[in-house]
This record gives sequence, C-alpha cells and structure tokens, in this order.
Amino acid sequence: MDDKDKKYVYRAIITVVVIAAFGAGFVFGSIEKLPHSVQGIINQEFGQPEEFDFGLFWDAWNELHDKYVDKNKLSDADLLYGAISGMVNGAGDPYTVFFPPAESKSFKQDVGGSFGGIGAEIGKKKNILVIIAPLEDTPAKRAGLAAGDKILKINGEPTDDLTVEEAVLKIRGEVGTEVTLTILKNSDNAKMKDIVLERAVIKIPITKIESLKDNRIAHLFFYSFTSTAPFEFQQSAVKILSTSGYKGIILDLRNNPGGYLEVAVDIAGWFFNTGDLVAIEDFGSDNGQNKTTEFRASGLGALKNYPIVVLINQGTASAAEILAGALRDNRGVKLVGEKTFGKGSVQELVTLKNDSSIKVTVAKWLTPKKYSISDSGLEPDYSVSITEDDITNGKDPQLEKAVEVLEEILNQ
Repeated sequence: MDDKDKKYVYRAIITVVVIAAFGAGFVFGSIEKLPHSVQGIINQEFGQPEEFDFGLFWDAWNELHDKYVDKNKLSDADLLYGAISGMVNGAGDPYTVFFPPAESKSFKQDVGGSFGGIGAEIGKKKNILVIIAPLEDTPAKRAGLAAGDKILKINGEPTDDLTVEEAVLKIRGEVGTEVTLTILKNSDNAKMKDIVLERAVIKIPITKIESLKDNRIAHLFFYSFTSTAPFEFQQSAVKILSTSGYKGIILDLRNNPGGYLEVAVDIAGWFFNTGDLVAIEDFGSDNGQNKTTEFRASGLGALKNYPIVVLINQGTASAAEILAGALRDNRGVKLVGEKTFGKGSVQELVTLKNDSSIKVTVAKWLTPKKYSISDSGLEPDYSVSITEDDITNGKDPQLEKAVEVLEEILNQ
C-alpha cells in the first residue's frame, strides 16, 4: 500500500475511526466493595472522570450475579463488552460503534479485503435499517432493491437492535451462499416481502458515459468515490473534453454511497478553480471554540466551463453529497431528483486493548456555505420522483427533467 492509499484509508468518510481507551477491565468503582469481584482487574482508575459515581453500575453488576437464573453462564468478558457497547450506543449515533475482539477482527478483514455480499450500502434512518444505495450490476440491484427500502429482518432475525456494522456482517458471507432479507419497500401501500439474494464478489463500477441529444449532452454516471475513482474519472473527463459535440454535462450521482473525502476533493478539481472551497470539516465546539478544517480544490478546472446539472436521490450519500453541495454552492449548479441520504459525518477507527476497537464519529461535513449535510441531506432544486410504474416501463423522469433543465441553460 503506497502513501496515497494510506491517506485514503485513514481519511475515509464512510469507513474509518478515534477514542480514548475505556480500560482493560472495569474502570470505575472500588473492588473491595464487590461481593462478586473479578480477579485481576487492572487500570481501575485510568481515565476516570472527576466526581463521577459509578456505584449504579456495580449495583447492577451485583444484582445480576445474585439473581440471574443461569449464573454459571455469565461471562465477565461478555458483560464488559456489553457494558461498553451500551455506553457507546448512548451517544445516539448509528455510526459510532464498539467492536469486541471477534467482531473487530471480522470488520477489519471486510474493510481491507474482498468479500461476498449483495452489493448494497446500508445505513440507519430514524433508527431503522435502510438501503442507502444498491450498486450497479450487483445482486441487490438485480433483485430490485432501492434507496430507502427498509430491512426489517435478516434471515428471519429482526434488525431492530442491530448496528449497521452488525447487519453488514450478517449480510456478508461466503460467495455463492444465500441471505434472505425481509424488505418493506419505500413506497405507498407497500407490504413486507422476503427477498432471497445469492452472495457474490462485489466489484464496484466507477464511471460510465452515455451521449444524449445528438451528442450535445454527456450523461456521466459516477457510482462510487473509491481510491481508484480519480484515475477512472480522469478517463471519462478526457473523453468528454475530446468529444467536440458535448456542450453540457449531466453528472449522475444517484445511488452513489460516497467514499473517501480526498477523492471528492480530487474530483472537485475538475469543476472548480484552484483554491475554491469544497467542504468544511467541523469538529464541534471545544472550550467554546469551534475547530474546523477547510478542503479546497487543486485541479486544473478543465470541466469548469461546461454547464452542469446534477442528479441526486435518497441513495446519494457522503462524498457524493459533498460534491453535489459544493457544485451548487460554488457554481449555482441545479440539483434534480430527490432529497439525499444525509450521511455527512466522519468516522475514525482505533484499536483498543484485547484487540477490540471503536469506531466513533469525530466530525461533520459542511458545504462551502456552511450547510450541514449530516441527517438533513440536500434538497433538490427540482423535486422529481420515480414510481414503480416508471421502473417497470423503463422510464426515467428524473433524467428527463435534468435534460430539460440543461437544455434551457444551453439555449440561453
């Protein structure tokens, strides 16, 4: 892995991670007072907040050991990991998660290597597990899964209490095996139905170009902000620049679940002047002062003179939202489609003791005009939905509207 790849790994928007260690054992309280003490506790005082009474925790610990019907089945390690998970869940952020050792190992393997899956980015909305975006040419896309669809069960097990990462681990598996999802479609009068999908090796496509309106318009599909996306986007950009007939671009970010921040900034360099603000990383207030970091374009701006319209939907998330927001704020580019997902936060991953780890949200993303993407998403300038009848009949009213808007600009 070269330095550039390392930079992408450690600055990832969707996958990455920071936090102080909770401690190797139970951190707070006095061991002498425990009738059911754990042998070999270390670091009892490490990290302890001042004037913090942890007695309630130990009261619950004692009652559980005193009264639980199957005392011999109680595992002190499991209780510790469960306690830390509960603490982290108390933050109320679906992207801030604790991984016990086994889950931590599996998560790191999935992030770092190939896997068998269904090809869908998933997240949480109002504490419900949902499809963010099905990826092109994957089992999820072929099965008709769509952005906003709710995942109620995985192999018959309810998803109510699952974190996003736990759900991902249940969905992924050996290539060729099947997983059954109980889905509630994101449409009126929808009914629950089971969808059986065969896991496959997921190869994420990056870009594709189609010519519209007698080659006057380049319809540029952009599917994901992976570490290889800058090279593939460059090839598409060169093709647009070398085709004399293209007068405008429809940048299609629908069902683009995002990816790396650096890639979003890199791609933005094709559309902006060097130094233009692309995004603001907001770390929140610390001692009354907001800490922020600005990210600015550094490319040649080779596509900056092309009129552009951007297509978005509920599957447009993370880095895709950053690019769409920057295009609207800096160039007044119109957004067509549906409200985006609202994944505008940064996670970092840190390995704790005992090979456990924690993934915690450390910052939120703002557009150049300081609009927070997180939770709210981006509202389109032209709101256009796609119905099931449209899909059945091969119609794309969102694209039709984007063409209409772009042609109005070109004819001015």
